[in-house]
Amino acid sequence: MNNSKQNIIIWLYAGCLLVFAMVVIGGITRLTGSGLSITEWKVITGTFPPLNEIQWQEEFSKYQQSPQFQLINSGFGIEDFKNIYWWEYLHRLIGRLLGMVFIIPFFYFLIKKQISKQLLPKLIIIFLLGAWQGFLGWYMVKSGLMNAPYVSHYRLAIHLVNAFITFGYIFWVSQDLKYGTNENTNVSKSIKRLSILTFTLLIIQITYGAFVAGLHAGQVYNTWPMMGDEWMASSVSAAFAHDGIISLVNDISTVQFIHRTLALIVFGLILYMWLKRKNAGWNLSNEQLFAINLSMIFVLIQALLGIFTLLYNVPLWLGVVHQAGAFVIFAAMIFQIHRVIKS
Repeated sequence: MNNSKQNIIIWLYAGCLLVFAMVVIGGITRLTGSGLSITEWKVITGTFPPLNEIQWQEEFSKYQQSPQFQLINSGFGIEDFKNIYWWEYLHRLIGRLLGMVFIIPFFYFLIKKQISKQLLPKLIIIFLLGAWQGFLGWYMVKSGLMNAPYVSHYRLAIHLVNAFITFGYIFWVSQDLKYGTNENTNVSKSIKRLSILTFTLLIIQITYGAFVAGLHAGQVYNTWPMMGDEWMASSVSAAFAHDGIISLVNDISTVQFIHRTLALIVFGLILYMWLKRKNAGWNLSNEQLFAINLSMIFVLIQALLGIFTLLYNVPLWLGVVHQAGAFVIFAAMIFQIHRVIKS
């Protein structure tokens, strides 16, 4: 591998790391109620936080006009406001840093003619995904600044899933550069299809994780493996009978039930692949076996994190670690798919 390609791979890995950091900090802002503390989106001037008490008071006055302050945090003083402000500020700052980390090296590599014709359109897609993510972030926050002091769980899910998609695409492109893009014809089609099916269900599972977060659905039925005294809470069927199919994405108990169920299915599929990994018909190399082992390790950790997060009623640190764990298993599955599909 030549130095220019290696530098580009390192650059893309840095982008992956910053997207991961954004998701972790985003989880903290959500769990601490910090996401609505900054009521304006200033791309340039918003880079700097308030620098004196007058500027802090101006920001606090804007926040006092928001539904969150008026309906939930009316007892907040300016010091309380500062505590939530810094998390949202850090979240947005990392977003700006991510943009700079992409744009500056991009033009450097472009001027140095180190970006191939095949890679250029992929990098443009990454840039568009990043810009779209910034817009979605503001679109999400705006929903909590109108009437209700909560962001739409639909917008939260779109924002979170797009972050995963952006990370996944960057990571996939980096793996293409590292390993090549030729199709692997040695590996059985069954393991390829099974990997893709599992990954598809994982994306749906992550989406429902966002619904759980947006609806605070992790704070009901804090028992496992049953929902209270039932395998499926009676409120799930009652909600479906009353609201129909919309309950699948709007009802708190239903969303939690689907999130639980999908977790078991994804875990079961990865466990099946791990148990069958040495099947002679699959014809897996040591590297591909390693990828499946990684998926198994991380899905096991993530399952345990999910159970304890639920049992302890979503404490801040467990909620954040559980969200970070979703990112790790997502990355592991991308690596697995890339290794069984590409040679």
